[in-house]
Amino acid sequence: MTLGMSPEHPYSRLQTTTLVALRMLIGWHFLYEGLAKIGNPYWSSAGYLDGAQWWLGGLFRNLAASATAVTIIDYVNMWGLTLIGLGLMLGLLTRTATIAGIVLLALYYLAAPPFVGLEYSIPTEGSYIVVNKVLIEAVALIVLFAFPTGRIFGLDRFVTLKRGTAHRAAPAQA
Repeated sequence: MTLGMSPEHPYSRLQTTTLVALRMLIGWHFLYEGLAKIGNPYWSSAGYLDGAQWWLGGLFRNLAASATAVTIIDYVNMWGLTLIGLGLMLGLLTRTATIAGIVLLALYYLAAPPFVGLEYSIPTEGSYIVVNKVLIEAVALIVLFAFPTGRIFGLDRFVTLKRGTAHRAAPAQA
């Protein structure tokens, strides 16, 4: 498989390499966060949700007050992070993993936006008025959504090839 410019792969080697590297690094971050939460029996989203402010603060605080809701949110969060990370790292269902990652990061951002006037009990590094690490990673995922690198370097390539073969093998209907 060549990574140079061609009709099949319209990006240069540098473009492809940097986009795949970005996908892998974000995938690693998601995978690590998910596995760290799965491996920590004391981890819970309750504190994060309870400290939520801004537009959806009331909703997040109400969710934090419900043990059932927190259990569901914790499960979805831990396994969502893990599966998104695996999808990005392997280049498998990359577009689905990217969209899921954007949605998850948007929820994190909405729960604790780095706006002037909002104060949180836990000081955060990497929060600079409107922009924080969560927003930067979400925008990076939007960039990755625009460039289907999983089809060039990832398991999506085999899914695409299999689908293409199935479409070509099907007889034309009159």
